[in-house]
Amino acid sequence: MIGKHVITAGAVILNEEAQILLKKDPKRGWELPGGHVEQGETIKAAVIREVKEETGIDIEVIKFCGVSEEVNQNICNMWWLGKPAGGELQTSQESLEVGFFAVNKALQLIENDVFQKELLACLTEEKHPFYLSF
Repeated sequence: MIGKHVITAGAVILNEEAQILLKKDPKRGWELPGGHVEQGETIKAAVIREVKEETGIDIEVIKFCGVSEEVNQNICNMWWLGKPAGGELQTSQESLEVGFFAVNKALQLIENDVFQKELLACLTEEKHPFYLSF
């Protein structure tokens, strides 16, 4: 039997000071913004929508970075690099806190090893497109 796969879209959003946009999820803690791709939606449109919903920030997508998959959960994460294009930081039901942080601080805030690896892969441009499997 073939299982259902979930496609998600996430982004590393870098501001002019090379700070990374993070959100604090009520369950998972600090992480990059992103979420499920809805039926009839492109992956690129999904990442733009998810970042806006979770952080209040409008973004310009710069490039596709790579793919990470969570094998046991049948989740395929598509990663993008972007920059702010408007909006204002705001929290939501999916984000207790939001903010821009220096790379080292972002890596300290993100406690999940997988999330850290995904962030580092997105920031390592010479490895694009990357493929990670967990």
